[in-house]
Amino acid sequence: MRIVIADHPVGMGAWVAAQAAAELRAAVDQRGHARLIVATGSSQFEVLRGLVAAKDVPWDRVTGFHLDEYLGLDSNHPASFCRYLQERFVSKVPLAAFHFLHGTGMPQQWLAPIVAALQAAPIDVALVGIGENGHLAFNDPPADFQTEEPYLIVRLDEACRAQQVGEGWFASLDDVPTEAISMSVRQILKSRRIFCSVPDRRKSVAVQKSVEGRVDPLVPASILQTHGNVDLALDRAAASLLGTASLERAREV
Repeated sequence: MRIVIADHPVGMGAWVAAQAAAELRAAVDQRGHARLIVATGSSQFEVLRGLVAAKDVPWDRVTGFHLDEYLGLDSNHPASFCRYLQERFVSKVPLAAFHFLHGTGMPQQWLAPIVAALQAAPIDVALVGIGENGHLAFNDPPADFQTEEPYLIVRLDEACRAQQVGEGWFASLDDVPTEAISMSVRQILKSRRIFCSVPDRRKSVAVQKSVEGRVDPLVPASILQTHGNVDLALDRAAASLLGTASLERAREV
């Protein structure tokens, strides 16, 4: 795991966007097409802003995949990840295709073609984040590190749901859905390169445990330690609890 530290979220997002854009261009050059997993939430604001501004990416040769979504939430809801992605990314670049996960209807009715498309070839770039409870996508602790299923129906724990209220997506805890569909841990790890963006001091404990603790389902993002091509991009606040050894190997941008 490579650690990159920026002074603020804008610099963090700009660095990730530039690196991800370069990876997508290289994939198109080498294989004629690129495949991208896109996360949501406050950690991705600056990443997606920078990626949309990367005009030299051949977007018409890039296929995107949705990382996770609440179940029981219509796409018109302000907290819908479908809406988030449509407004901040999909509507702004001419993608070859984007495979949305739906918050309504039974997943058995719409998931099969998405899984088929996801498994048709390796993912070149995955954009992810870390939750305050250490979750990776919506794989809350204790996460399933063993299943090979590409997507899981998961129950969201209270810490995860409280984070959504704290970030302003919902008015109260009772408004936050209790279930979601999430890409599995092992499916995420199949990506050729992973960029994990984590701003904000409130995530500093999760960052420290994910980087310096043992690989543990109780800290789902710790599994990123086992992947050979992960860039963990932090702002200084998120990196504030890292120890000397971690900081010495970090790169500042």
